[in-house]
Amino acid sequence: MECISVFDMLKIGVGPSSSHTLGPWRAAERWIEELKAANKFDKVEQISVDLYGSLSLTGKGHATDYAVMLGLSGGDPETIQIDSIEGIISSIKENKILQFNNEKQVSFNPETNIIFNRKFLPYHANGLSFTATIDGKKLKSTFYSIGGGFVVKEERKNSKKNKEILLNTFPYPIVKGTELLAYCSELNLPISSVVLENEKSLRNEDNIDFELQRVWTTMLECMYTGCHTEGNLPGGLNVRRRAFDMHKNLIGDSPYSNPQEWLEAIRKTEVKFRQILKWVSCFALSVNEVNAALGRVVTAPTNGSAGVIPSVLMYYMVIENHKANFEEIKRFLLVAGEIGSIFKKNATISAAMGGCQAEIGVSSAMAAGALCELLGGSPDQVLVAAEIAMEHHLGLTCDPIGGLVQIPCIERNSMGAIKAINAAELALDTDPANVKVPFDKVVSTMWETAKDMSSKYKETSEGGLAVGVNIPDC
Repeated sequence: MECISVFDMLKIGVGPSSSHTLGPWRAAERWIEELKAANKFDKVEQISVDLYGSLSLTGKGHATDYAVMLGLSGGDPETIQIDSIEGIISSIKENKILQFNNEKQVSFNPETNIIFNRKFLPYHANGLSFTATIDGKKLKSTFYSIGGGFVVKEERKNSKKNKEILLNTFPYPIVKGTELLAYCSELNLPISSVVLENEKSLRNEDNIDFELQRVWTTMLECMYTGCHTEGNLPGGLNVRRRAFDMHKNLIGDSPYSNPQEWLEAIRKTEVKFRQILKWVSCFALSVNEVNAALGRVVTAPTNGSAGVIPSVLMYYMVIENHKANFEEIKRFLLVAGEIGSIFKKNATISAAMGGCQAEIGVSSAMAAGALCELLGGSPDQVLVAAEIAMEHHLGLTCDPIGGLVQIPCIERNSMGAIKAINAAELALDTDPANVKVPFDKVVSTMWETAKDMSSKYKETSEGGLAVGVNIPDC
């Protein structure tokens, strides 16, 4: 079992998908590292990429081909200038030349060198292989994007090592919710503090604070960008951005000039009761509209579900507690990350494996638990909140129209955020001793549901809403 940090669950990257964009991007980077370690990078004459299963079926809509080319070109999803992406891709398409890791030129035609294979590889629904031609011989390496930007090789050579890290590095190794609660009881600490102690075994607290602040800043900037960008989303569906108009109607004439001033302006705005849900929806929509336009977001735990956690955290800061500062943000993200890691260890956070319950469902559970702690909930109530949120997402399918993370994905983030807030409130009024469905049970049930779900409802665009809807070729 892997040692999963909060920063594994909350990664900064480029949209529209963590498993279909960020994962393949990271796989390309890892392949380059493999070639360099074997002293074969400089000998590469040609490159081809094979996409399999879900990566092939929804690859165009999820910009998997873009991600592969950007990763092979040496761009970093955390730092690449978003405005430069189209230029890099256009250059490759027009010139049929790839700047391999930005070090050497290799002939590369995306139309023929990226192959979309409909068949599924046996290990995971999201498989991709890189093939290098060296001295006339082909050298192939296969990776799997397992959700949330995580990338593995089938043989999992490091699995034993990862288990040892979990047991020997983390002072409080956690696989199940019951283990987390046991540590909270033994140490008389809230969940966020237990998680912090584990993180401190990997890096010092100043670095933890720096990285968490970077995560939050990215979330805030993403919401700000989404609320101030109008027009239609790319991809062919001509989906109009809604966060811009919704935000304009809500904010009025409040003056501000940057994301932090914007946050303070919202806090000063008199929010009427019926506007609360509109603000939460606005925050969630804004993030996922940015994500759908290949913008920079934080996987939470995936790109497709990136809007739930920041919108619920913003709800806390602008509705529940105007005095909230970085300490509350820190606690929220620590709790959310830990809940997400338990789902990853015992189930999945990949829609290609589990449907949308594995993305929106998990993100809603993460946000519900985190909000519950900030509202004064006990560790037991925090997991009750997470359980309630997931319980009401069980069986949720993934059927993106046109393979794009737009319909129904963007709206689902709004729904997941609202459910998270409701779940936290219900948990605060719940005696954990009376709970019939424990957190670990809903995690295992989600995984059993995922395994029973028809493959066409797992991010393939071959079932549900995606079938029979007339759209242009994306």
